[in-house]
Amino acid sequence: MMCGPDSGQGDAAGTDCSEVLHRVYEYLDGEMTRDDTAKIAHHLEACSPCLKQYDLDQALKALVKRSCACEEAPVELRTQIMARITTIRYEISE
Repeated sequence: MMCGPDSGQGDAAGTDCSEVLHRVYEYLDGEMTRDDTAKIAHHLEACSPCLKQYDLDQALKALVKRSCACEEAPVELRTQIMARITTIRYEISE
């Protein structure tokens, strides 16, 4: 889905809604480049359906943070996650 004059959602700089929604947590976590951040922000300003989903994701993230702030992941889980991240980084670098 594209937002734009034909969809009644305004000009969203040609950014595909599926890309925005796929990368919304990257955006929320501040893990994007400056250019990508600006692109997503511009899209959210112009596309009310994506902005609504962003607001829901932002609220969900805040709720999880509040609810789980005092809990720590088990050592085994953290070890598995770190091993997987290391494997993925190694595969990407090859």
